[in-house]
Amino acid sequence: MAHVQIHDESLDLSAPTLVEGLPGVGLVGKIAADHLVEQFEMTHYGSLYCEGIPRVAVYGKGESAVKAPVRLYADESRNLVVLQSDIPISPSQAVEFSSCLSGWVEAHDATPIFLSGLPTQKDANEPALYGVSTGEGASLLEAADISHPTEGGLISGPTGALINRAAELDITGVGLIVESDKQFPDPEAARILLMRGIEPLADIDVDTDALVSHAEEIRTAKEQFAKRMQDADEESTQAKPLRMFQ
Repeated sequence: MAHVQIHDESLDLSAPTLVEGLPGVGLVGKIAADHLVEQFEMTHYGSLYCEGIPRVAVYGKGESAVKAPVRLYADESRNLVVLQSDIPISPSQAVEFSSCLSGWVEAHDATPIFLSGLPTQKDANEPALYGVSTGEGASLLEAADISHPTEGGLISGPTGALINRAAELDITGVGLIVESDKQFPDPEAARILLMRGIEPLADIDVDTDALVSHAEEIRTAKEQFAKRMQDADEESTQAKPLRMFQ
């Protein structure tokens, strides 16, 4: 049965902010989520056992205990929860997955921040960041001074399904869309997500220096993951201009 298993009931989370870190274009969401979990030394709070998540066991270097491939990490002091995923979620299973996670969001009155990359040609300019909203999320974007998209588009994959489900349930949430490398992992775009989007929305301070100083190392480490996604013809999330379909 699809459910979210909580491992640490002692954590006191009151209407937390949830940062969704599913892998997609540029792996921007995954890089940002992994950075938050590592920097804040977040507690493994829960595991997702939802339809759409492959039933595989994940193990870490120097560890014998296996864990679920999609997990929740929490920081009680920051009232923050991060969804970390070690695998792509099949777009064909996105509806089932979104229903499972949205149930937890509703039950905990969480405010989700969804993350997506917009494939673009890299240049010398800083990647642009845009925001979309569900429920009363527009006011959150305004307070954080996050711009509206400059053209119409859509967000595909499980992240798109999550945003669609949040809109259906009138959950207050925001979706952050950042210009990102369409072929390779993009630590710089993830840094923009953290610095200009997640920081003001979640009211936290994030040290992003490591994403700059270790950009090549991070890119190399994530390229194998990206290659697995391409080989499996999976794409967890992507923002696309609507003109592509006209």
